[in-house]
Amino acid sequence: MSDAVPVQNRPVIVGIDDGPDQEELVCFAARQAALRTGRLHVAHAIRFPLPGGSATDSREKDAAVQVGARLVERYEDLARSEFPGLTVVGELPVGHAAAVLIERSADADMLVIGHRGSGGFPRLPLGSVSWQVATHADCPVIVIRPGGTSGPPDNRVVVGVDPADGLLKPLDFAYREADLLGAHLEVVHSAEPMAMGPTGPMGMVPSDFEVLEQGPRDFLEKEMAERRAQYPSVRADLRIERMRPATILAEAARNAALLVVGSRGRSGLKRLLLGSVSAEVLHTAECPVAVVPGRDG
Repeated sequence: MSDAVPVQNRPVIVGIDDGPDQEELVCFAARQAALRTGRLHVAHAIRFPLPGGSATDSREKDAAVQVGARLVERYEDLARSEFPGLTVVGELPVGHAAAVLIERSADADMLVIGHRGSGGFPRLPLGSVSWQVATHADCPVIVIRPGGTSGPPDNRVVVGVDPADGLLKPLDFAYREADLLGAHLEVVHSAEPMAMGPTGPMGMVPSDFEVLEQGPRDFLEKEMAERRAQYPSVRADLRIERMRPATILAEAARNAALLVVGSRGRSGLKRLLLGSVSAEVLHTAECPVAVVPGRDG
C-alpha cells in the first residue's frame, strides 16, 4: 500500500531561514498555496549535531529547537494574516536543509526557496542548498531572488521550451500557472544559429534559418493548440529568436512574474544534470524561476 499523499492534499512547502527577506518568500509561497491546494507548510531545518558539536549535548539541541520554533511560528502567523483562509502548518525537521527539502518534495505540490536560502545556516550562494534542491526535487521548485525587480512585476509567465529535449512538463506547468494568475504566457524557443546547420568556407552553404525554424515552430504551435482547449482563458504567444537560450530567457523574463524552465531529472547519473540553460538562468534571472522536473518515469 502506498503512503503517498493524494495530489489534492499536497502542500506548498516554503523553506525558511533566519536571514533577511523571508517575509517576501513566505508571502509568495502563501499566495501559491492559496491558488492551489490551500495548504502551506513553513519548514525550517535544524541541523544537529552542529559542526564541531556533540550529539549528546541536549541543551544545545533544545536551544536550536526553541529558536527554530519561534521562527516558524512568526512566519506561520504572517501567512495566516495575509491569507486568512489558508491552512498553515509548521515543520521543524532535523537534518541538512537540502536533504530535508528534497525528501519532502515527494509529497509536495511545490517547493519555494530563497535564492541563497540555507534553511537555518549562514546564507550561501546559489550552488549549495538552492542548487541541490532545484536539481533533485521530485516536484516543481520556485527559487526567489528577493528584491530582484525594481517595481511591481508584469503579469506575465515566460517558459523556455526546446522540442529537441522532449520535456513538455514545463509547458504544462506554465499554462497552469498562467491560468491561476490570469497572466499572459510567452512560450520562448531559442533557434541559436550555431546549432542550426553548417556555414562557413569550403563550399558549405549558409543555413536557411526560416526553414530550420519551421520544425520547432510547427511542433510548438501544435502543443500550444492542444493546451488552448484546456486553458481557454490563457493568452499565449510563441517567440522564436536566434540567440543563446539563456540570453533570450533572461531578456524575455525581465520584470515577469515567473520564468519556467525544465530540469533533466531522470534516474541514475542523468539526475545530476540540471541543464546548462536552467543553471544559468537560476544565476542570472531577476524574477522568480520555477524549475520543473522532466522525469520520464
